[in-house]
Amino acid sequence: MSSPPLVYGTPPPVAPVPAASPAGAESVDPPAGVDPTEATVRIREHILGMCASDEGGHLGGSMSLVEILAVLYLRVLRHDPGFPGLPERDVLLLSKGHGGIALYATLCEAGYFPADELTEYAKPASRFTAHPHPGIPGVEVASGSLGHGLALGVGYALAHRLDRSDRRCFVVMGDGELQEGSVWEAASVAAAQRLGRLTAIVDRNGLQITGDTESVGSLEPLADRWRAFGWRVLEADGHDTVALTAALSTEPDPEQPTVLIAHTVKGKGVARIEGQARSHYAKLSRRQQLQLLKALRADAGARR
Repeated sequence: MSSPPLVYGTPPPVAPVPAASPAGAESVDPPAGVDPTEATVRIREHILGMCASDEGGHLGGSMSLVEILAVLYLRVLRHDPGFPGLPERDVLLLSKGHGGIALYATLCEAGYFPADELTEYAKPASRFTAHPHPGIPGVEVASGSLGHGLALGVGYALAHRLDRSDRRCFVVMGDGELQEGSVWEAASVAAAQRLGRLTAIVDRNGLQITGDTESVGSLEPLADRWRAFGWRVLEADGHDTVALTAALSTEPDPEQPTVLIAHTVKGKGVARIEGQARSHYAKLSRRQQLQLLKALRADAGARR
């Protein structure tokens, strides 16, 4: 496969106003009927479809997020696809907003909207744009300006505490994003405020748009750095749904925020694009899409 070109996109259309949510609904547990491991193949198929649009999409970093998002929405988060505004829902903030197509695909598999809506991605007047925004059911905030998500998570966690709510807040970040100083300011505040119901998840795929993350701006020893800021640190294979479920379902420490360092592979799911910085953004031709779909399904079948 030739190196996918970079595409800089177009201004997002105006988002539709979401319908008013009913009052007084009770919280619900995450859906139990969908197997996250099986859902990951369909999520990746959706991602490839969106990357074959006229605008393309962030392919590699979306593929590395798939198991993380699938486990959150299908096993961990308290939420209701039929009532996105559920007052006692847990909150998921995708600070790594350029992984938005992975979020859209996961929300689709979780039941927020039908799959055929994803074919409207990046078309004029579509609500599905390169970066997520609250005009899409299940999306809490607009994101994509890196380094802001954890601070927003701190704000949500503080608000939940003031409301005397047991809601949890999860913030999904890229590892290159950790080169932003604002991340560590937020990390310091979260620890000082003992925000035990705040969990950060780092998609540690080791690559960013300009190459190897450690060469661009070293983060190691990453686990020790988080501990030094007062966080409880967990680590897991970011593509092992069982390990992710166990890590993300652990009872929060009431005195410490938690970070999960999820070790992932950029472009995961299709061997020919795995571990390559050039997969960061792709505008796939129809032929490339079909080739990658075939490889994805073959790789998935071989793992069964």
